[in-house]
Amino acid sequence: MLFQRFERLIDVFRPAPDQMPPRSVLRFYIHYLRQVWPLFAALLLVGLAVALIEVALFSFLGRIVDLVQATPTGELFRRHGAELAWMTVVALVLRPLFNVLHDLLVHQSITPSLTNLIRWQNHRYVLKQSLGFFQNDFAGRIAQRIMQTGNSLRDSSVQAVDALWHVVIYALSSLVLFAEADWRLMLPLMAWIAGYVAAIAWFVPRVKLRSIASSDARSQLMGRIVDGYTNITTLKLFAHTREEEDYARAALDEQTRRTQAMERVITTMDATVTTMGGLLIVGTCGLALWLWDQGLISVGAIALATGLVIRIINMSGWIMWVVTGIFDNIGQVQDGMQTISVPRQVVDRADAQPLRVERGEVRFEEVSFHYGKGSGVIEGLDLVVRPGEKIGLVGPSGAGKSTLVNLLLRLYDLEGGRILIDGQDIAGVTQESLRARIGMVTQDTSLLHRSIRDNLLYGHPGASDADLQDALRKARADGFVPQLSDASGRHGLDAHVGERGVKLSGGQRQRIAIARVLLKDAPILILDEATSALDSEVEAAIQESLESLMQGKTVIAIAHRLSTIARMDRLVVLDHGRIVESGTHAELLAHGGLYARLWQHQTGGFVGVE
Repeated sequence: MLFQRFERLIDVFRPAPDQMPPRSVLRFYIHYLRQVWPLFAALLLVGLAVALIEVALFSFLGRIVDLVQATPTGELFRRHGAELAWMTVVALVLRPLFNVLHDLLVHQSITPSLTNLIRWQNHRYVLKQSLGFFQNDFAGRIAQRIMQTGNSLRDSSVQAVDALWHVVIYALSSLVLFAEADWRLMLPLMAWIAGYVAAIAWFVPRVKLRSIASSDARSQLMGRIVDGYTNITTLKLFAHTREEEDYARAALDEQTRRTQAMERVITTMDATVTTMGGLLIVGTCGLALWLWDQGLISVGAIALATGLVIRIINMSGWIMWVVTGIFDNIGQVQDGMQTISVPRQVVDRADAQPLRVERGEVRFEEVSFHYGKGSGVIEGLDLVVRPGEKIGLVGPSGAGKSTLVNLLLRLYDLEGGRILIDGQDIAGVTQESLRARIGMVTQDTSLLHRSIRDNLLYGHPGASDADLQDALRKARADGFVPQLSDASGRHGLDAHVGERGVKLSGGQRQRIAIARVLLKDAPILILDEATSALDSEVEAAIQESLESLMQGKTVIAIAHRLSTIARMDRLVVLDHGRIVESGTHAELLAHGGLYARLWQHQTGGFVGVE
């Protein structure tokens, strides 16, 4: 019950603005820590109490030595029982109480919940990045930075709070206690504090720089390894195991060298602090013994000075490692910020409204897009797809067919012109509502590494098992799905398909994708090489289902295999981002232009369409 009470102090999924995290380190920390500031305020107070109790125990040690020397045998507990009882309360009650409270705050509240709160908010932000964001980086590298940033921010924040009070309380309390015994006992400690601060000022920035470099190299290594695993089929088909080893080896070598550079500084720092600690012990103990020999301090003062100095030395090593760890973690947070704190390229307007599709007209007006290159791809394109019309986009590779579809889905923002659906500019509607009203079957079908059921429910989350079975039947997938199984013993709809659906054949993946779009039942349908992975027999079997799927919908189909779209209401021929021809199959053949040449090239003149 006590654990649960502390574990509920932070709500990992608390409502938070869906905004880009700050791009400066300090503001990035504040952005997350202010959401849980009461816990860190409590941790500061508890840390203060823990540090004061630790110093008090060393003061008690010196006091006990003096009491034993000054009190006759048999009189110690009678004369000083109340004082000894108070020492017992501090050691047996207050010290465990505040240490347990500290651990509850750190281990039950902050460590699990703050870490995952940061991860959750970063994941939510990154998930809505544009397609180009993910195309420009390794998926594994992005994921690692999401994971490591939460850990590093939490660790550095907690360590900073813990180290603050230990440094301040131990330094000040020690100076006060030494001054009470004899002001000269302060001199070695003051010299050591000055040297210690100088050592931190010199070493820590160097550790930080090398830590950033090491973290970046580690992310690069992770990205290369995950890239190899993700494309393991290609790696094996081309027998490139050795080349892949070299690719990863180069990144591993770089990461090793950068880590070694950081560790050299850490080793030098450790040696310096250890030497300074030895000088402090010798200087303080030697001075204390000389002062006692001169009759200026008591034996208890020697015990206090010796015990406190040894504690300070042990603590100073810990503090140095903590400070190093703090800056190491800050370096990793900075590394993560480079990926996380990036403006979204495609965003909804503040006044964006849900898209309403009643007729399904799609209109491209003076559309231009160049992937930021300044020219090329699509130039000033005008096209109207009437409600319920089925058009085929035709053209050689690089003509702009897939780009036009990506623009309709608003995976990229236009560089010129506009796209309207039923008179609504898609730049002014929400992205979620736009894509919810468009169904698409792509050429390169990739499925989620989840069950067949979960993949199908992406099309319609509220679908019943009967709906799923009906969609599978229409997509001609009902024959193989019941036979599927995975390594965990799950069967049929519950069988997992592997990363990107690798456990299924290309044709099986395509049929699951078609079933998913059947369930979505969106008013606008895009088919991008929808039957490219199917053999002729299976393609013919589901062609009727596709015809049924297209009924009453506005359809835009892309196909390099022209026979699959020749029956469309209209064919639009693209070349170099412009419409060069438009008409029915028969009209375009009669015209004798680019489409006729493409048809002749594919069929050799032997294939016709009724």
